[in-house]
Amino acid sequence: MDRDAEQAERAEHTEGAEQAENAELARTLDAIGPRLRALRRKRGLTLEALAQATGISVSTLSRLESGKRRPTLELLIPLARTHRVPLDQLVAAPVTGDPRVHLKPRRRDGSVLVPLTTYPGRVQVFKQVLAHREPRLVTHAGYEWLYVLAGELRLVIGERTLTLRPGEVAEFDTGEPHWFGPAEGEVVEILHLFGPHGDQAVVRTGGTTEAT
Repeated sequence: MDRDAEQAERAEHTEGAEQAENAELARTLDAIGPRLRALRRKRGLTLEALAQATGISVSTLSRLESGKRRPTLELLIPLARTHRVPLDQLVAAPVTGDPRVHLKPRRRDGSVLVPLTTYPGRVQVFKQVLAHREPRLVTHAGYEWLYVLAGELRLVIGERTLTLRPGEVAEFDTGEPHWFGPAEGEVVEILHLFGPHGDQAVVRTGGTTEAT
């Protein structure tokens, strides 16, 4: 195969992969609205009651449920708390069928990583169960969100050490030296979002600062 033909084939493959990834992203986003509506109705809440509980306007909630508003982390976190469900259940839980068809856990040194998204170049979502590991600060390009589902998470950012508990979230620029793992040697379950640089980072919301 000559060079031009090889490049054309590679471009065609890339375009096809991108189309498949875009279609998967669209399906994931489209499923969030009906899931939110079903949760609200199951709990017997009106849009007005849910707006009061979450601080999100009725019009925004209505647009989210109808698919006319793109869901964001800032909107989904208070909704997950109000509905008392894990955030990943709103983000990427399959609507029907066996979730094992979609989720492929990766196990290493007692920890489990479950990728909830497969499209590269955008925000990646993972569910992680972290076992004990020695702290080792790292840096890399990007931006991370960590939402604690169960257990306690120890987060080190530069010279700061934070402890986060279930329902608490941290967000930070990964260009700063950082490490996270279970507090007190226990396992911790988190929802982990990683993506490209966005707006200026907010170090954390909630959590307890420890002396270093």
